[in-house]
Amino acid sequence: MSVLLWLLICVPLGMGAVLGLAGRSVNRLAPLLAVAAALATLGLAVATAVTRPEASAPLFTGMRAGLAVDGLSAVMVITVAAVLLAVLAFSAGEFGPKENRGRFFGLMLLFAGAMLVTVTATTLPLLLMAWEVMGATSWALIGYWWQQPERVRAADTAFLTTRSADLGLYLAAGAALAGGVGSLRLDALPHAASPWLHVVTAGVVAAALGKSAQLPFSFWLSKAMRGPSPVSALLHSATMVAAGAYLLLRLHPLLAATTWAGPLVAWTGALTALALGIVAVAQSDLKQLLAASTSAQIGFMVLAAGSGGVAGGLTQLVAHAATKSALFLAAGAWLTALGTKQLPALYGAARRYRLVGASFAVGSLTLAGLPPLSLWAAKDEVLAAARAENIGLYVVGLAAAAVSAVYSVKALWYVTRPQPTDAEAGYDTEQHGTRRISGAAPFPLWALTALAAVLGILSLPGPAAWLRQLVGAPAEPSPTAWELGLSAGVALAAAAWAWWYSSRPAPVPLAVAGWMEGWLGLERAAQLLVAGPVMALARALAVFDDRVVDGAVRQTARAGLATARLARRMDDGGIDAAVGAVASGAHRLGRWARRPQTGLLHQYYAQAAVGFCVLILIVLLVR
Repeated sequence: MSVLLWLLICVPLGMGAVLGLAGRSVNRLAPLLAVAAALATLGLAVATAVTRPEASAPLFTGMRAGLAVDGLSAVMVITVAAVLLAVLAFSAGEFGPKENRGRFFGLMLLFAGAMLVTVTATTLPLLLMAWEVMGATSWALIGYWWQQPERVRAADTAFLTTRSADLGLYLAAGAALAGGVGSLRLDALPHAASPWLHVVTAGVVAAALGKSAQLPFSFWLSKAMRGPSPVSALLHSATMVAAGAYLLLRLHPLLAATTWAGPLVAWTGALTALALGIVAVAQSDLKQLLAASTSAQIGFMVLAAGSGGVAGGLTQLVAHAATKSALFLAAGAWLTALGTKQLPALYGAARRYRLVGASFAVGSLTLAGLPPLSLWAAKDEVLAAARAENIGLYVVGLAAAAVSAVYSVKALWYVTRPQPTDAEAGYDTEQHGTRRISGAAPFPLWALTALAAVLGILSLPGPAAWLRQLVGAPAEPSPTAWELGLSAGVALAAAAWAWWYSSRPAPVPLAVAGWMEGWLGLERAAQLLVAGPVMALARALAVFDDRVVDGAVRQTARAGLATARLARRMDDGGIDAAVGAVASGAHRLGRWARRPQTGLLHQYYAQAAVGFCVLILIVLLVR
């Protein structure tokens, strides 16, 4: 059965690599091949969820690359594959032949394939590899229209922010090895020796919060809206942004192994759900509203992970994936048709394009948490776990649920208003609209919307008990009747107020509105507190390098050159001169010695007589 698991991973990754490398040469076939690969992936996901295969391969000494499908990952692989199929089917009609379809569909498949590896990995090295591939492909997809510098800068911001948090996983891996977990198996991480256990937990928490755009990392999700709408639909629903929440749900035993990690994660999720929900309310851009709501909704999953509600967090994740992907695809369809995503310019969009509008309406009401739709029951599963952990968490979570009804109904109010006579004046502010919706677009939307509406059955007593058993958490708390009634009443009251308030908006101080619309100034704070000091330090180090290190190197080089010149002068004027003098002297001696060699016999006799006389004189004088 391990063959099924390898195929589940290799089909999207392999087809993604082929399409990405082929690029424009497969523009006609790319949508068909991508949808076929996604359909095959969904079939393999269902098969692996039923059979629960395991697979592994040698990686490093004492470590293996492990894959497995258990209760938690069985739900996730189906969710990822289903959303991937719907998004690619929608994209096939949205991306025309003028686009580089091979690159786009190839990157989308690689992106989803990396998420499938992430949710099935049983060892940290393999999870890290998939985590990195997911980050790299998200950068390429957000900056897909690379000819526009603002999109590239947005992709850079998203990539660098998540990469900074991702360093936590490397820290966790090193600490796990130091703590005695040589295999780096995920289920063995809670058994790391102290104090390395705390380092492992801190690294995992930082990486997960960064990937899922939780406070204080949330601002990168705003920048990610520069990418194509299908990218936003996939990124925000079942892949990258959900990866951090999934990792925390998967590693709940690691959070429970310390006294501080669970409460920290739970409170971070609760505060993100509330704060980013308020940010969503302040947005006038539909995609920015949906982005902030994603961060807020993921906050409920993080709250569940910190509170021990693994089944509730999984239910929230699945229901939100279907809901949010449908909403983003609807927003993308209107952007393509009308050339704008500004809410004041979208008056009547749901009336003008009724099939898309109906899907958006159901998705908005689901996101609002209204009964009996799925996110109402899913949130109550999360809130039940939060109440069992801390009543303060429950209150903050309930307030966040009320805020989610406000921003969802606000978006719905704008798109369902009667279309004004001068509506065309607000169109084409961001791109040239086609004034039509692709014929195939409503079908993926309605499939996702139907899933979003009915997935609440997972929170009914029978399915909820089965899901808890599936993920191995049968003792998790379930919501009581009064909790269900209270959350329903809060959501309905907040929705009614939002509908009334949208028609009679009260003025908000510009400073407060700008602060909320600007995502609480998180990006500015990151620039001031992190990026600014790091760049200042880098500039200081560059100056130190240029003036001190390079200066010392240059002075050393100059000293070496001066020494070389001195040595050359000594060599030329001293040694070479002495050698020349010796040679000249030898030459002169040779000439003198050659003079007696005349070849005349009588001269030789005379020279011998003179030499004999000299010898006699020497002997006489010496004696």
